[in-house]
Parts: sequence; C-alpha cells; structure tokens
Amino acid sequence: MRLKQNQINYFKKLSLEIFNSTDIYLFGSRVDDSLRGGDIDIYIQTDKKEDILKSKIIFLREFEKEFGEQKIDLLIDNNSIQKEIFEIAKQGIKL
Repeated sequence: MRLKQNQINYFKKLSLEIFNSTDIYLFGSRVDDSLRGGDIDIYIQTDKKEDILKSKIIFLREFEKEFGEQKIDLLIDNNSIQKEIFEIAKQGIKL
C-alpha cells in the first residue's frame, strides 16, 4: 500500500468526523506497491444522507490543508444508489 501511516490515520480521522464512518478503503493503483504514481482512490461507506457533496468538499479540503495538493478520487456510498464501482472499491484494502 503506497500511503504513509500519517496519511492513513488522517483519512480515518476525517472519515469518522465528517461521514461518521470507519468503513474506509483504499483501492486502485495505490494498493500495488510495485507501481509508481497514480491518484489516491478512497471509498467510504456511510449512513449519512444529507450534504454529501458539501461533506466531500470539506474532506478533500481538510486533507489538502494537512498534506498539500493531492489527486484524490473520493467515492461515497450511502446506499442511495447501487453502483458497480462500489463493489470494485470494496475489494481494496480497508484502512
């Protein structure tokens, strides 16, 4: 997994504070230690139904304040829709 421990800890902290969730996964190229580069693909399962877009913006802004500009794809699954990408994302590494 190509994330530093302090990044993992901060992702988990933000997920709990903003989405009230500990179900957070890293998926995509950053799971493979043999690769280089790539964006950070994060998947969060939550029961939160309101203000999802606003919450995503806050999450990304807070991470950027702490670690600088990063390319992050943030998928939020609140069971309001079914998407195949959510099933793929859940095959990643739980943080």
